[in-house]
This record gives sequence, structure tokens and C-alpha cells, in this order.
Amino acid sequence: MSLELNINAAIKAAMLAKSEAELRALRAIKAAVLLAKTAEGGGGELTEADETKLLQKLAKQRKDSLEIFRQQNREDLAVKEEEELVVIERYLPKQMDEAELKAVITEIIATTGASSPADMGKVMGVASKQLAGKADGKAISTMVKELLAK
Repeated sequence: MSLELNINAAIKAAMLAKSEAELRALRAIKAAVLLAKTAEGGGGELTEADETKLLQKLAKQRKDSLEIFRQQNREDLAVKEEEELVVIERYLPKQMDEAELKAVITEIIATTGASSPADMGKVMGVASKQLAGKADGKAISTMVKELLAK
């Protein structure tokens, strides 16, 4: 079942449950899906990879906003962002933990023959494709820097 159908069903359930926070997040996802489908060159349909990228983008926006609101002591707004983030993350694939990420990146470094921080671009290209949707880009970058610095 596509993301759009899942979201539509979840919106109905959230309306019946009168869950305002969940409804807000689901409507944001639906709006993003509709925008992506009707965007110029979009082709009208989204692949599973496109849906994952879209959800990751929405989650990153919420995390960034959350961080800013906390810095500015706007806990009321931070709570809303956090509630939406929880709902969005339900639709994302399970993220890798640090140990799994380290193992995969170590293997990629060995495969590409990278040996110094100068080879980071080579490793990041392969890692980004291989770990798409499974790990955050920032986490991948940090781990690659850490492992190549040794």
C-alpha cells in the first residue's frame, strides 16, 4: 500500500480519535506528497525511494525547528514540532544504530580503498546511496570523518 493511501487512512482514524497533533502531522505529510506528485517533472507518481526522501526531509525540518525553538525558549512550539516528528518517524524505515552504521561504513571504506580524510568524497558517495533511508546524512558524515581520521 502506498504512503498516500496509508496517510489517508491514518487521517480518518486521527479524525475519529480527535487526535489534533497526529492530524496536524498527517496533513503535513499529505500536503508534501501532493506537492511532490504535482511538481513539474514529478510524473504524477512517487516511488518508494521518493516517499522515503520526502519523509526524511519532513523529519529533518521538524528536528531543525525543534532545535531552534528550544534555543529560543519556545517550549510551546517545540512540543508541537516534537509531536509531529514522532508521527512522521512512524512512516520512515527503521534507522540504523551507531554500531550497525560503523560496521557498514568500515566495510565501505575497505571496499573503496579510502585511507585518509581526503578520500571522504569517495566514501560518502557510496555510503549515501547504500544507506539511503536507513541512516541520517549527518550521522553518516560524522562516522566517515571519525573513521577516516584514524
